[in-house]
Amino acid sequence: MTPAARCSAAIEVLSDISERRRPAADALKDWGLAHRFAGSGDRAGIASLVYDALRRRSSAAWIMGSDTPRAVLLGALRLQQGLAAASVAALFSGERFAPEPLSADERARLEIGSLQDAPPEVAGDAPGFILPDLAATLGDDLVPELKALARRAPLDIRVNALRGSRDAVMPALAAFSAAPTPYAPDGLRIPIGADGRGPALHVEGEFLDGWYEIQDEGSQLAALLAAPRAGETIVDLCAGGGGKTLALAAGTRNGARLIATDGDPRRLAPIHERLRRSDAAAEVRTPRTGKARTDVLEDLDGRVDRVVVDAPCTGSGTWRRNPDAKWRLRPGSLALRTAEQTQVLDRAARLVRPGGRIVYITCSLLSAENDAAVAGLMSRWRGRFDAVPAADMLAAGPAALREAVRTTLHGVQMSPHRTGTDGFYVATLARRD
Repeated sequence: MTPAARCSAAIEVLSDISERRRPAADALKDWGLAHRFAGSGDRAGIASLVYDALRRRSSAAWIMGSDTPRAVLLGALRLQQGLAAASVAALFSGERFAPEPLSADERARLEIGSLQDAPPEVAGDAPGFILPDLAATLGDDLVPELKALARRAPLDIRVNALRGSRDAVMPALAAFSAAPTPYAPDGLRIPIGADGRGPALHVEGEFLDGWYEIQDEGSQLAALLAAPRAGETIVDLCAGGGGKTLALAAGTRNGARLIATDGDPRRLAPIHERLRRSDAAAEVRTPRTGKARTDVLEDLDGRVDRVVVDAPCTGSGTWRRNPDAKWRLRPGSLALRTAEQTQVLDRAARLVRPGGRIVYITCSLLSAENDAAVAGLMSRWRGRFDAVPAADMLAAGPAALREAVRTTLHGVQMSPHRTGTDGFYVATLARRD
């Protein structure tokens, strides 16, 4: 497919997403199934155009004076890819498989359109209803952080310390120009291409042999700040596919009793193969569903040293990777997530022993899911938990991180603008004796 034909396809997919209010991944998959002539490179190129348009949906519509899929793609080509009006006109030529030619108004807007007077929700490409919450956390960094969330995310991996050191793995990834991440001691960052794609690291021999996992540096740092210790009993309460579980196992050199579980047993499916591949030692407890559902952690109540809660959340800190998620966010979905966070934190509180700790993690920038959730637990449990000071938490991480993160009332907040990571929040609560 020509670049112009890819633009036409991207407009089709964006129309499908808009009309049917569906995730971008589903719309792209259906388009690929209906157009089997398109090769993997074409599908990837179309996906890149679609995701860039979603990243800049609001600002692109602003400069183009329209929010149609065509207008949003045009604006994104200008804002995200930096194409001049003449270059865009060459793609929108109306020739075979190309979109219709630019109108005089479209060309003028591409040439002179500006975000100078745009409100923050437009300049930052975010839903307006959550801006007050974000502003409470981000302050003067609100728009810079939102703009950073609209950029493409880097490709990070975590070297598995159970297999070897970061220095031992780097030569095998030299062809990908791997370089150490700024903060995470076991992290490597791989440059992505002009189309936003990184190499297929999951097919490399070192990955298949368990030498590394694909994991954002922020997620790696969250596991590091959890401060797992050998000899402890640790529960990963929302383990999902096991990314944090593997990091916790590596952090203790398999020296802890590590139990992984999740309220949704389907999310645990990948963890078994990942544990085998990495040589990580963890007990997986899969809950049953339906009438046979039981509490698989009941025997551990009041006995756990450290409960890690990688809580379900809106994922606002991962909008670089999932830009369509921000446009599907509604007040009702935020309320649902905060209710789930209350439930899982209360379960963690019953598990942890006197003197033990809960480590609460989200990939969110919203205070309603972060500090407010922590404050809610302390209020409900009436003085039985204290928030660990940020300085004490950060002592478990590299010194450079202490200067980069944003500290909040009860925790620490990583973010694309400050740390170059996804927007991870970490707080630690100590149970009184």
